Amino acid sequence: MPSHRLLVADLGVMPYADALALQRAAAHARLSGAIADDLLLLVEHPPVITLGRSAKAAHLLAAPALLAARGVELFDVERGGDITFHGPGQLVGYPIMDLTRHTQDLHWYLRQLEEAMIRALAACGIEAARNPGKTGVWVEDRKIASIGVHARQWVTWHGFALNITTDLSYFDLMVPCGIAEVVMTSVDRELRRAGDGALLTPAPSLFDDVRARTVNAFAGLFDLAPEAADAAALVAATTTAA
Repeated sequence: MPSHRLLVADLGVMPYADALALQRAAAHARLSGAIADDLLLLVEHPPVITLGRSAKAAHLLAAPALLAARGVELFDVERGGDITFHGPGQLVGYPIMDLTRHTQDLHWYLRQLEEAMIRALAACGIEAARNPGKTGVWVEDRKIASIGVHARQWVTWHGFALNITTDLSYFDLMVPCGIAEVVMTSVDRELRRAGDGALLTPAPSLFDDVRARTVNAFAGLFDLAPEAADAAALVAATTTAA
């Protein structure tokens, strides 16, 4: 049996700025010891494009007016990686992990995040894999999940984004992850492909099912016992710690 807990907080739909402030505060609390357990914050964002440390200006294809017309916010952040999109129908996970309790190796950590989503997708009937030399998760030549992380003193924040019922047209506003001609996909699209289009609408439980399988796979890989955490209490705890 796992000897440590994974506190899982479902934040629902939350603006990116609020979630960013929360994960930074949670990371600070994890560093200080005010929060003794690893955390997994799960959230959906309203449409937003984020630019990581290696982002190139040319990879943002949309002018500010077009972003505004589509209701898309824009943020520069400290995570690794290039440019990506977050929006409704996408499961975003922000693990606040103390890697001194696991393995002090960010490359190992990235591979663990990939493996968690690969296992979760397998449980959904989708065969996903890594793409050598490119961080993230792929179904054949189509990218289904993106990863970008940051760490300080081996405590992580930022994380992964798994497309479930995401409107993939938003990715046309950029060069996703800085990879030219990449094709983005989603759980919904891959299930339709496997069913020869017979799945006309996503099952109402699809998002919840994928989220639950992702939590189980993540906790299992890190040998942690998942336990639901109250988001409001977590906000209060991190605010006090800060």
